[in-house]
Amino acid sequence: MTARAQAKLAMRPMLPTDVPLLAEIFRASIEELCGDDYSEAQQRAWASAADDEAEFGARLAAALTLVATQSGSPIGFASLADNTRIDMLYVHPAAAGQGAAALLCDALEKLAAARGGKEFTVDASDTARGFFERRGFVAKTRNTVLLAGEWLANTTMVKPLAAPVPKGSLQ
Repeated sequence: MTARAQAKLAMRPMLPTDVPLLAEIFRASIEELCGDDYSEAQQRAWASAADDEAEFGARLAAALTLVATQSGSPIGFASLADNTRIDMLYVHPAAAGQGAAALLCDALEKLAAARGGKEFTVDASDTARGFFERRGFVAKTRNTVLLAGEWLANTTMVKPLAAPVPKGSLQ
């Protein structure tokens, strides 16, 4: 195992200065991890959502966005929209499979439940669908989305949330 793989994962809120690096993680994740499920043209169209960094940053800032770090460096991010929905969840390909996505997903799920959410949803790419299924999400709707002139498919998935246990109560 490399020293990088052994480094402890951590998490923190997104900072405005993170946006350029998060845009890079977003693009790299799509371009390097989604090739089995989406064509090059579809990947380019999807990744183009980060071309306008100000707009991309505004989207991240409009939600509660968390950043996963390894040895202090950002390696992934996830955002919670409307306290019920994962809007974005991306991990750099070099860090894929090391637990960052699970760390981020768990944190957003706990936040959604603590904020009164009854269910947790995500529009999962075909590439990410298995990840969410393993975490208890169930497919509800198949979607097609037009991005930059390309049609992409995804699946709306739902997971019921347990009500938080009030402090001082027995479980």
